[in-house]
Amino acid sequence: MPTAASAALRAAVHDALIADAPLTALLGGPNVFDQAPPSVAFPYVTLGDMRVSDFSAGDASGEGSTLEHQLILHAWSRQGGHKEAHLIAGALLQALDDAPLTLADHTLVNFRFAVADVRREADGRTYHALVRFRAVTEPTT
Repeated sequence: MPTAASAALRAAVHDALIADAPLTALLGGPNVFDQAPPSVAFPYVTLGDMRVSDFSAGDASGEGSTLEHQLILHAWSRQGGHKEAHLIAGALLQALDDAPLTLADHTLVNFRFAVADVRREADGRTYHALVRFRAVTEPTT
């Protein structure tokens, strides 16, 4: 169920990440993308899949209701070893957990870290951190 709330949340997350000095220092600049350009240099972060579900307690559903969003952020590193991927995952957590993000036409009830995984990809040299967050939004009244 893609919604205006999920689009607004993704935009707010992107803006918060490119404005976060510790994260951009680790990435060597504001290397946060919805989809990474073909020749992007490592390390970088991409905004991944989002699952949206109705979280309403009442009769409202869809765009006029409370929604739960589960967003995955991906950190990509080729520094050698897991360290850089772990550091970037930690910076994502510091930048976003319980962050007071401003969403267009919606209110962010909460934005919380859920879980992180760090692994080596099949190519043997790319390390990939998946950092999951859970958010709840309501329409602005």
